[in-house]
Amino acid sequence: MKPLPMVPPDRPDTPASTSETASIVRDDAKTEALKPLIVEAISTVFDPEIPVNIYELGLIYDVVVDASGVAGVRMTLTAPGCPAAQSLPVEVASKVRAVPGVTDARVDVVWEPAWTKDRMSDVAKLQLGMW
Repeated sequence: MKPLPMVPPDRPDTPASTSETASIVRDDAKTEALKPLIVEAISTVFDPEIPVNIYELGLIYDVVVDASGVAGVRMTLTAPGCPAAQSLPVEVASKVRAVPGVTDARVDVVWEPAWTKDRMSDVAKLQLGMW
C-alpha cells in the first residue's frame, strides 16, 4: 500500500510532507478513533510567548495514525526564528506518545504554507483580543 500524503482534507493548500511523517500510511479508523485524543493532548502545549495552545493557534496542520498506532503530526511555528523551535516539537511528540493507543509519534515542522493569524481559531482570536 502506498503512503498517503498528510494533507488535511480541509486544507488543500497544505503540501504533503517529505520527511518523517510522509511514510505513515493513514488508517482511517485509527485516525478517527485517536485524533480527538491526540488533539486533546496537543491542546495542552503552549507557545511560551503566547497564552494560547498551539492547536488553537493553528500551528497543527495535520494528524494521522497508521494501523499500528504510529501517529504523524505536521506542524509549523509562528516564525522560523521562534525561540521554542527546538522544544515545541519534542513536547508535542511526548504528549502524543502518552495517548493510549498511540505506539509512537513522529512530528515534522514544515514552513509551507507559512503560518498567518488567519489560521488561528475563533477561540484563540477571542483569547488574544483580536475581535
